[in-house]
Amino acid sequence: MKTDLLYDLLDVDPDSGPAELLFRARGTHYQLPYLVLSSLAREGAAMGEHARAELVRAENRARRYAELAAELKAETGVRTIKGLQLAEHYPRDLLRPMGDLDLIARTETMLWRTVDHLVAANQVENIDVTVFGEPRHTLVTLFWPAEDRLVDPWYKVEVCTAALVGDLAAVPVRPVLSAPDEVESLIALAEEGLQRQFRHRDAVDVLMLSEADFDAEATAATVGEYRLAPEAAGLLDFAARYVPLGRLEPVRGALGPEIARELDRREAGAAPVVPRHGLLLRRAPARRDWDSARIVPCDAGELLLTPVADYLLTGGEVVARTAYDTATAALAAWDGEHS
Repeated sequence: MKTDLLYDLLDVDPDSGPAELLFRARGTHYQLPYLVLSSLAREGAAMGEHARAELVRAENRARRYAELAAELKAETGVRTIKGLQLAEHYPRDLLRPMGDLDLIARTETMLWRTVDHLVAANQVENIDVTVFGEPRHTLVTLFWPAEDRLVDPWYKVEVCTAALVGDLAAVPVRPVLSAPDEVESLIALAEEGLQRQFRHRDAVDVLMLSEADFDAEATAATVGEYRLAPEAAGLLDFAARYVPLGRLEPVRGALGPEIARELDRREAGAAPVVPRHGLLLRRAPARRDWDSARIVPCDAGELLLTPVADYLLTGGEVVARTAYDTATAALAAWDGEHS
C-alpha cells in the first residue's frame, strides 16, 4: 500500500502535502491518523518529534494488545476476532491501528476469568456490562488509560460470549465463528456493516485481504451461513471504489444468490432481542469462587452481581435517583443475607 491511496480515500490533493492529509485524517476517524503516520514513516517522509512520538505510542498500543491476547489465550482460552486477525495481513512495517481488542469467550466462566485477569493486570477504571439473548450472552467492556491519557484513546477490551452479535433484530446472535482465518476476517468486517457505514480503513483492510487464498464459492457459502451476504457485498462494493479486489473479486460475484436468500430470511422477520445494560452500583470485592454472574430481583428491577462489580440492569433509559437508591438498598440487604 502507498500513501497515494490515503490521499484518494480522504479526497486530499497530493500537492497539499502530508500535513493536510494528516489534518483531514484527524477529522475523519480517531484511528486514521495512526495509519497515515505509519504510511508516511514507511515512505521516509520528514517527521518531527511529536509526530514520531504519537506513532510510537500507537505502535506500543498495538503491541500491548497482541501481548494481552497471547497472555489471555494461554491463561483462559479466549480467542481474538477482527483487529488482530486483520493486522496479520498487513506488512510488518505498516501499522494497522487498534482501537480495541475483541475477544470471544466460549463460556461465561471463561469470560469472567478473562475479566478478572485484565482487572488484576491493568489499571482498569471502567467496566461496562451488557446482557442479551436467550440463552443469556454477556458482553463486558473494560477501559483503562493510554500511555498519554489526555491525548490518546484509552485502552479498550471487549470480551463476549457470542462471536457475532448481529443487529439484535433481523440478524440473530451467532455464538460461534469457525472458518479459515481470512474468511473470519471478511466476516468480522462485514458484521460491522450491521452497526455503521463502511469507512476508509475498511477499504485498506480489504486491500490487505485481497491477496489471501479465497475459495470464492466456499467463502460466499460461509458468509451466507453467517447471515452476512448483503453486508459483505456492500463492503466489497465500497472498497472497490478505491482498491483492487484481487481474489475477493470472484467472491463478490459468488455472493449474488446468498444475498437473495438472506434478504428473504430477513423479510420473514424475527423476534427482536432487547439488550440490558448494567448501571454500575459498585466495584465488588474479589469473588474468586464465582464463575458466573447472578441476577437478583429487587423493587427497582434486577441486580446483576458479577465477580468484579455489581449493577442495576436497565434497558438503556435514564435511571431515576429513587431507583438507584432502591437498588443500592437491595444490594446492601443482599450483603447482609450472604455475609
